[in-house]
Amino acid sequence: MYQRFCGFILVAMGLAALPLGAQQPCPSFTVAVNTDEDQLMLAVNGANGPQDQLTALDKFAQEHADSKFMPCVNEYYATANFKLNNFDKAIEYAEKDLAVNYQDLNLFLTLMRAYASSTKVSDTVFEVINKVPDQAKAETGTPARPPKATEEEWAKIQKDSQELAKDSHDYAVWAFFQILPRVTDPAKRIQVLDTFLKVYPEQEKENAAQINRGYFEAYRLQNNLDKTVEYGEKAIAADPNDLAVINLLGFIYGVVNRTNLDRALDYAKKSVTLAQNVKKPEGVSDEAFKQEQNNQLAMAHLTIGFVDFQQAGKTRKVAPAIEELKTASELASANPQLQGQALFYLANAYEYQFPANHRAAMDALNKAVTLPGPFQSQAQALLAKVKAAVNK
Repeated sequence: MYQRFCGFILVAMGLAALPLGAQQPCPSFTVAVNTDEDQLMLAVNGANGPQDQLTALDKFAQEHADSKFMPCVNEYYATANFKLNNFDKAIEYAEKDLAVNYQDLNLFLTLMRAYASSTKVSDTVFEVINKVPDQAKAETGTPARPPKATEEEWAKIQKDSQELAKDSHDYAVWAFFQILPRVTDPAKRIQVLDTFLKVYPEQEKENAAQINRGYFEAYRLQNNLDKTVEYGEKAIAADPNDLAVINLLGFIYGVVNRTNLDRALDYAKKSVTLAQNVKKPEGVSDEAFKQEQNNQLAMAHLTIGFVDFQQAGKTRKVAPAIEELKTASELASANPQLQGQALFYLANAYEYQFPANHRAAMDALNKAVTLPGPFQSQAQALLAKVKAAVNK
C-alpha cells in the first residue's frame, strides 16, 4: 500500500573513513634477502605510484605463478588497484586470497574500503566485517617487544597497536552501514543485522538510530507492519528528527492501520515542518531534492487529510480534509501511486459533503483512473457511481 519515500535521506553515523595507516600487509610472510620476493618488494616499495607497482606485480605473477608468495602478491594487487580507484579489481584480488583461506587485517581493510567505495555488495564483505575484531585482536592484541626497544618505543608500539585495533573496529562498523542499504532482500537484511549485532553488540546502543532504521526498512519491505512500527518507534526514539521514519509511521497509524489518529496527526504535522526545513544533501541535484521533498510533504498532507476525513463523521467538517488532500495530490505529481491515493480520498470527501460536489469528485476521479496503482480500480468503480448519481 505504500512505498519508500526517502531516497535522499542518508544514513548518518558520525564516523569518518579512517586513514588506518599503521596496518601491515602480509604479516605472516617473511622475505629473505636477494630472493625473487625481495626484489619484488624492493620494486613495489620503490615504485613511483600504484601503476608502477602493478607493473612489478604483473612481472612477478607471470614468472612465479606457483609461488607460495602469491597471496601476498594478491594483497598488494588489491591495495594498488584500490589506490587507482579500480574498486572491482581490488575486490577481485582480495577475494582471491580469501578463497584460499588467507587473511590478515590489512587485506580485510582493503576489501572493506573497496566495497564501501563501490556500489557492490556480497556475503563476503559482511563476513569480513564480522571477522575484523578477532583478526585485530590476533594481530595487535599482544605485540612482541623488540629486544632493543626503549621504554618510550615500547609504549608507542603498544599504543599504536591499541589504536589500530580500535580504528579497524570503527572502520568495520562504518563500512557496514555504508553497504547495508544495498541488500535489497529484506529477509537477508534482517539476517545481516542479526549477525552483525552478535559480533558488535555495543552497536545496539551506540548506533541505535542506524540499527533500528535498518530493521525498520527491512520489515517495511516485508510489509510486516507490526515490526515496522516497533522498530520505527525505536528509530525515532534515537533520532527524533528522522523525517522518513516519522512520516511513514504517521501514515501507518492514520491511513493504513487507522489505529492511532492522534499520533498520526502529531507525526504528520511534525513531518510537514521537518520536510519544509530539510537541507539539501551534497551530491543531490536540485530537481531530485525538490521531488523528494514534495513526496514527503505529499505523504504528510495525505495523512492529515485522511485523518480529518475520518473525524468528519463527528465534526461534519469536510473542508479541512479537502484542502489537505488537494495539497497532497498536487505535491505528489511525480509519484503516481501516492497521487492516485490522494485523489481517490479527495473524491470521497467531495461526495461526503452535503450537498455532494459530484463535479469536483469526477474531476479528481478522472485523473485518478489514469494513474497506475492500487487505487486505480477503486477510482474507476467510484467514478461509475458518481456518474450514475449525476445522471439520475
